[in-house]
Amino acid sequence: MRILITGADGQLGRELQRALAGHTLVLAVWPEFDLLKSDVEKHVLAARPDAVLHAAAYTDVDGAEGEPDKAMAVNAEGTGRVARATAKVGARLVYLSTDYVFDGKKGSPYFETDQPNPINAYGRSKLEGEKRALAHCPNTLVVRTSWLYGAQGKNFVNTILRLAGERPALRVVADQRGCPTHAGDLAEALSRVLGLNLRGVAHAAGTGDCTWHELACAIVSLMGASVPVYPITTAEGGRQAPRPLYTVLGNRVLAELGITLPHWKEALTRFMREVRTVAPTEAQRR
Repeated sequence: MRILITGADGQLGRELQRALAGHTLVLAVWPEFDLLKSDVEKHVLAARPDAVLHAAAYTDVDGAEGEPDKAMAVNAEGTGRVARATAKVGARLVYLSTDYVFDGKKGSPYFETDQPNPINAYGRSKLEGEKRALAHCPNTLVVRTSWLYGAQGKNFVNTILRLAGERPALRVVADQRGCPTHAGDLAEALSRVLGLNLRGVAHAAGTGDCTWHELACAIVSLMGASVPVYPITTAEGGRQAPRPLYTVLGNRVLAELGITLPHWKEALTRFMREVRTVAPTEAQRR
């Protein structure tokens, strides 16, 4: 299969390259592949893909609150361009979305049939991207994930790894609950999804759930560090964008097809073993 991966140099994009190594891959990266430009469609058409994994996005949640128009232009308008071109070449589109399309008020796992209601600019831009992907390309699967982390790039796990080696104590939000998801596990699930005739919306996140504070404590414990981790509230965290307090994803659609991701504790333990093979100075720079 000939597969176009957008955002191929991101934390998920790199894992997708590993998971899909047996296929012919076309890698689209910024700035050559810029979702703000109309020539994105030409790039997709020229690639002649059988499938497009659209992972490129504006992902800075707080940044989106300060520049919502740019977030919408990248995540919605840019996705519309990708979807139209994907439809023109008769390919399949898999669009990566987020748990932040939900408002967090449900208090129990969100399933694919639950009504989205984002409370921040990032979530609104990704939900609009979902709508445009489904509208412009009939053969589309929207895959929502959550709390994604990997060896590359900026994410919560790498941030805690760095801060635990720099600060005498950590203060981490304890009233937000979600599903940590290893980018490698998600990539493996997506590689299986490509072999299925599945359209619409599916959730793909790590099994189990926790708070950011619980996740940070697990990271510090696996590091063998003694730095204390103090719980704080979302309000005390002082972030620019509002965050939903509960975005646990129920992976009902994929589970019915036999696709589930490992428990977040298992995935984190495996990830930390991999991190230990990297020189400490390099790991701390992440």
